[in-house]
Amino acid sequence: MFSKSKINEPGPKAAEPTTSASVPAASGDLRPAVSKAKPPASILSSDLHIKGNIKTTGDVQIEGQVDGDIRAHLLTVGEGATVKGELVADDVVINGRIIGRVRGLKVRLTSTARVEGDIIHKTIAIESGAHFEGSVQRQEDPLSTATKTLPRPAATEV
Repeated sequence: MFSKSKINEPGPKAAEPTTSASVPAASGDLRPAVSKAKPPASILSSDLHIKGNIKTTGDVQIEGQVDGDIRAHLLTVGEGATVKGELVADDVVINGRIIGRVRGLKVRLTSTARVEGDIIHKTIAIESGAHFEGSVQRQEDPLSTATKTLPRPAATEV
């Protein structure tokens, strides 16, 4: 009637632990599990002036001044920021001033944006009040480096 064995009890069986996860590799390599958590965005503060290129696979928020090209996953240019160079990112949000070409899958110019240069995008959003001087071209792959130079039209106030 009473038994300590759970063989005869109804219900789901508990999964048996596997030993392969707890056994180190043959080389004796003991590495901690890599966290899949996304690191926070790198923030370049308003008192920072960078002369040179920035390249990351992560997110960057620019609040200061950058004289150089920037490549990132998500690039946010703050309202008081100025970038003189090419921006290349999956997502670009511009609140400040850009002097140079912008290439992105999704590009957004907010009402405080000031862009002097061409924009090559897959999707674009330009808020009322943004200032844009340059040309806009839609491409399926705007991140590819094989983009031709676009002619410069007159300034446009949205």
